[in-house]
Formats: sequence, structure tokens, C-alpha cells
Amino acid sequence: MEWKPHITVATVVEDNGRFLMVEEYSGERAVLNQPAGHLDPNETLIEAAIRETLEETGYDVELTGVIGIYLYTAPSNGVTYQRVCFAGKVVKHHLEYTLDTGIIGPQWLTRDELIAQRQRWRSELSLQCIDDYLSGQLFDLTLIRPSV
Repeated sequence: MEWKPHITVATVVEDNGRFLMVEEYSGERAVLNQPAGHLDPNETLIEAAIRETLEETGYDVELTGVIGIYLYTAPSNGVTYQRVCFAGKVVKHHLEYTLDTGIIGPQWLTRDELIAQRQRWRSELSLQCIDDYLSGQLFDLTLIRPSV
């Protein structure tokens, strides 16, 4: 059996103590996640994070740094994900943007509001990324190197 980790990106976007989250369907269940998704072919990690945030929330963002790189094996299916999590700030909201299939819509939640809905989290990584962001340790975007 060949082991293939999935490369994903996520974005933490804060505005006055509230974090941009995505309400989406996972099967029949509505869950909360950060704007996140898979890296597409011929795309940089930075491009993927900006694209996924727009597709899932309708917000254009400017990335401001790298929060961390995480390795996570989902208990539900045993799939291993490598997530590169970025910090970003809102540039523009496209109110009429058609969101990806399965996306209910964006939500702005405080950390406490997110914790109160723990049973709805898609992944434990959401809070980990937010807490790492709140710790103030942010790496420069030049940490992400283009392919040669």
C-alpha cells in the first residue's frame, strides 16, 4: 500500500477578535472549519490559500505570514494531511460571490464562540491554528519557497 499525505492550506483571518470560519457540510452534518482546502496542480501554497479563502467565504485576503505547518491524521478515515496555515487580512468582500458546493457560508466567531461549538468542528486543527496565531509567533511568507 502506498502512503500519500494530502497537502492542504488553511487561513486564519481575524477582525477585532473574531475569526473567519466556514460553515460547510461534511456528509449530512453542518460543521465549522477555517477556510481550507487542497493544493491544486501547478499552484503555489500561497495561491492555494488565497483561492480557497475566496471560494469558501467570498473574501479576498492578503496573506501576512505563516502560522505553522501541521501533520494530522484524521481519526474518521485515517488519512494524513499536511496543513500549511497562513495568517491573512481581509482586502475585499464579494457579497454576490458563488461559494463552493457544500459551503453554507462564512461566519465570524470569537475564540469562545468557537469553543462553545466544539461538537461542530471539522478538525481540531482549527483551534490549534487560532491559538498558535494568538501566541504571536508568525513566520515571514518567504519561508514558503517557490519550486525551481
